[in-house]
Amino acid sequence: MALSFVRIDDRVIHGQLVTRWAKELPCDGIVAIDDEVAADALLASVMKGAVQDTPVWLFTVAQAIEKLPKVIASDKHYFVIGKSPVTLQQLVAAGIDLHNRYRRINAGPMSARAGTVTIGPNQSVTAEERAAFDFLADKGYAIEFRLVPDAGSFSWQDAQKKLRPSA
Repeated sequence: MALSFVRIDDRVIHGQLVTRWAKELPCDGIVAIDDEVAADALLASVMKGAVQDTPVWLFTVAQAIEKLPKVIASDKHYFVIGKSPVTLQQLVAAGIDLHNRYRRINAGPMSARAGTVTIGPNQSVTAEERAAFDFLADKGYAIEFRLVPDAGSFSWQDAQKKLRPSA
C-alpha cells in the first residue's frame, strides 16, 4: 500500500509535519489536497517551501480524484494531507480508497472558528466536519486525533461523547 499516512490538518503542510511525522513514518512524497491552496500560487509556493528534500504535490479535490489512484498504486510511500475532513469525505465518496498501512486517518490541528465545538487541544469541528467524520467512520476508517507522534490521542468515538449534550 502506497499511503503511509493520511492526515487532516488545517495548516496543510508545515514544518511539524516534516520534522515529526516524516521521521516516524515512511515518506517519499506528500500529496496535499485543498481547492484554495492549490489555486493560490503564492500559498502553494509557501507550502512547498516548508518541505526540503521531499517531493510535494498540491491538488484540488477534482485533481486528486483523478491522480490519487496512480499514487496509491505506486511502490513509494506517500502522505496524503487534506485541509478538512470534508475534503477526505469528497475523495472517499468519489471512490478513492484512503486506507493506509496503519488503517487510520490522523486528525491534527483544526483551529477554532465560528460555529465550531472544541473536542481536543487545537481541535475544533463544525457541524459539516462532524458529518464528514461520521461518513468516514461509517466507511470503516479509524479516526485518531493526535497532533504529533508522541502526544496522546483519542478516537472519533471519544470525541462524539464530548459533542453529546449531558443528561
